[in-house]
Amino acid sequence: MLQAAIEPARKIIHLDCDCFFAAVEMRDNPSLRNRPIAIGGAASRRGVIATCNYPARAFGVHSAMATVTAQKRCPELLLLPHRMEQYRLAAEQIREIFMDYTELLEPLSLDEAFLDVSGAESATGIAREIRRRVEREVGITLSAGVAPNKFLAKVGSDWNKPNGLCVIPPQRVDAFVQQLPVKRLFGVGRVTAEKLRRMGVVDCAGLRAFSVFELTDRFGSFGQRLYELSRGIDDRPVKSGRRRKSLSVEHTYMADLRGFDRCLLQLPELYQRLIHRLQTIDAGYRVSKQFVKIKFNNFQSTHRECVSTGVPGISLFQQLYQQSISRGDGLPVRLLGMGVRFQERNGEGNETRNGARNGECGEQLALFA
Repeated sequence: MLQAAIEPARKIIHLDCDCFFAAVEMRDNPSLRNRPIAIGGAASRRGVIATCNYPARAFGVHSAMATVTAQKRCPELLLLPHRMEQYRLAAEQIREIFMDYTELLEPLSLDEAFLDVSGAESATGIAREIRRRVEREVGITLSAGVAPNKFLAKVGSDWNKPNGLCVIPPQRVDAFVQQLPVKRLFGVGRVTAEKLRRMGVVDCAGLRAFSVFELTDRFGSFGQRLYELSRGIDDRPVKSGRRRKSLSVEHTYMADLRGFDRCLLQLPELYQRLIHRLQTIDAGYRVSKQFVKIKFNNFQSTHRECVSTGVPGISLFQQLYQQSISRGDGLPVRLLGMGVRFQERNGEGNETRNGARNGECGEQLALFA
């Protein structure tokens, strides 16, 4: 008699950037690191805070707070406008790092996502490596939760913030959940938490005293969910509806590179890393463009890309770098990157918008601060 195959236990990672918008601002302007800053709309326009750094949070400032209230709590608060293009670029870099480990990726927003790495030997090792890479390659920190399901992984990523890691292995789930405050449960807001408090429930151990029938009677269909979460049960899969759009490698150099010849010496190593990574992805991907990225020592960046099909060639990368470095007016280089973009599912992507053919380059991405 054949035994049914036993599915491996799920290994889920939830990754959440620490004060994402503020982190990008502090990365680009290190003088802001110890100042209370927030990103949001002006008080005169009834603006609200989108996010703030931890020095600002020490004053009680938080996201969704009215800017006028935030400035009263923290008179020294430096309010910065949104720079969405910079945030999107950082988010794209981070997403590409995530996809080096799994394509079972479910983004929740620009700055957080679930990863299903059930087939991996060590989900904790992957979480540590991703955190190191994001800090090194993108220049910001993120926190991670590792657990057998999405609910616990998300709780874990918030457990040791900022720049923290919380691992909840299957054998620790029951003990961890019992001491979990009910306000940490997904879907439990202020009203539900107060209703539970009136029932004498402040943590999941107390919530377990009620049967599923009692909870359903008091909370409707959400009662079933409360019953399951208080026992650490969450069968939701990681839903991935996104294919990789690009793949790239980059390196930040300890000593700035001066001149094109010094940069040129670094290309073979970057190129070999890119080719190695291309060999690890699904064979269904088709290259449509090659691109390069340069960050100068004043933190300005420039990109240049070219239509290209087939195996990316190092000579084309060399040409793109030579054209890009000239934009820096002699500035030393602190970061080099190279990569490829892939065709869409319908096969489009072999031509640029201006009709350039294979090997022809366009000025799609200009210099930005």
